[in-house]
Amino acid sequence: MYQEKLKIDWITIALYAAIMIFGWMNIYSACYEESHAAIFDFSQFHGKQLIWMGLALLTAAVIMLTEPRVFSNMSYPIYGIVLGLLVLTLFLAVTVNGGKSWIDLGGFRFQPSEFAKFATALALAKYLSAIDIDLKDMRTKVISLILIAIPAVLVLLQHDTGSALVFASFIFPLYREGVSGVVLVIGVAAIALFIMALLVNKYIILGILALMAVGYLFVWLNKRSRKDYFRTLGIFACCALFVFSVDFVFNNVLESHQRERIDVLLGKTEDLQGSGYNVNQSKIAIGSGGIIGKGFLGGTVTKANFVPEKHTDFIFCTVGEEWGFLGCTILLILYNLLLQRLINMAERQRSPFARIYGYCVASILFIHLLVNVGMVIGLVPVIGIPLPFFSYGGSSLLAFTILLFIFIRQDASKNQLL
Repeated sequence: MYQEKLKIDWITIALYAAIMIFGWMNIYSACYEESHAAIFDFSQFHGKQLIWMGLALLTAAVIMLTEPRVFSNMSYPIYGIVLGLLVLTLFLAVTVNGGKSWIDLGGFRFQPSEFAKFATALALAKYLSAIDIDLKDMRTKVISLILIAIPAVLVLLQHDTGSALVFASFIFPLYREGVSGVVLVIGVAAIALFIMALLVNKYIILGILALMAVGYLFVWLNKRSRKDYFRTLGIFACCALFVFSVDFVFNNVLESHQRERIDVLLGKTEDLQGSGYNVNQSKIAIGSGGIIGKGFLGGTVTKANFVPEKHTDFIFCTVGEEWGFLGCTILLILYNLLLQRLINMAERQRSPFARIYGYCVASILFIHLLVNVGMVIGLVPVIGIPLPFFSYGGSSLLAFTILLFIFIRQDASKNQLL
């Protein structure tokens, strides 16, 4: 253990505790039964979550008592161990909700993909904080991409598309460290082209892209060179290949239920009793809460079990029904304050490792928040990822706690170069 005068950011810890306690209250309410009303009924979800909360707090305390250099020095070993667990999961996993991402050890289940996020954040921060690393160098970009892609692919092979997509969040710390903003533009353009290819005739899309290319060359550019022509032609060719590959990816990579959910989201089909059922019932629950909600334990849509996964992926609809627009706003404000705090903390670090890791933490939490709330209100496809510190789940709560408190520990020693 390591002794020093720590300058702990108690505001961040308070925000973490507030979100976690509010989450437990909603888990208790979502699964409430009069026959199991006791708070310490460990046979129920709320009782089990209390155990995980205690374990998470114990883990946080251990992290805060650990020398900060340990996390930097152990980044690659931790990354390697987690990759090993992900490979092991492919052979030993049990199927839960269509995914094969859980390892069952005598009735105890844990999800290695949740721990892969903080392990990848550590490895990426360790690599990018090296003295001779420059993100303008292609070799550095490729190695960074490989560090992110390996766990993402292993998670995708477990049919856990939601967790795999979270690894895209690492583009934000890469951007902060010097990767061109063009990468972000390409990402947004790829999403737009993917959606357009599902909705619009592909030859119409190619026509639009051709007009944009011609307009760029002959209207936007004042001086044109052979390099400009070849570069524009190359971009056009890549876009065309991407557009015509969408159908293959959609039909062969995505699972059938994922394709159905995307079709419902894009308005191509309407299946309120099938793939669109969860989101439709979630909207009804949130809308019924009005401004101030029906009150704690007062939910009717969630209590009647109309909303599946109401204590895990769809717990935000419980907030909307029982706490109303006001409760949802307060929860989102808490998350916003936490994210702003993390970014401010990252910027004040003297250590490049701590700064990069801090941005990884903020980015992972942001993507989880954005996707989870978005899918509950019908803005993004249902891909099943938890609301950080809020949804029921031991693996996710423990992994998010480790993710956050490693950074809080780094910040407590921010005057020390790691």
